[in-house]
Amino acid sequence: MNPVACELCALTIEPVYRDARLAVILVDDPAYPGFCRVIWHAHVKEMSDLAPADRLVLNQAVWHVEVALRAVMDPGKINVASLGNVVPHLHWHVIPRYADDAHFPNPIWGDKLRQTEASVLAARRALLPNLRAEIVRRMKIQ
Repeated sequence: MNPVACELCALTIEPVYRDARLAVILVDDPAYPGFCRVIWHAHVKEMSDLAPADRLVLNQAVWHVEVALRAVMDPGKINVASLGNVVPHLHWHVIPRYADDAHFPNPIWGDKLRQTEASVLAARRALLPNLRAEIVRRMKIQ
């Protein structure tokens, strides 16, 4: 894929956190408040395309986001995935999961099994400012 045509190279979402190597964004998915992506700035496809030190930096960022999600959102589970089948640009999905979410226990990209109560989703969305602050705090101490 041409980096010019890559939606992750041309990121239009204001990141929660950004440094010289990566960005953390909140995905605008109404069914999954707190769904984050950790995006490597350089247009590479695979973890093995990175130098070992850069792989460690990226993994640490994913772990910091996971810890922030657990601390603020209190999910029953965290899903961490790096697929790249649709957008072949190195990025990680860090997704808080709950027994009442629309797809649980299946992946969020599968068939919807239920509708999560609107009040539950609203309560989770209300935590997003705290999540943003916690991600920034944890990323700055790495």
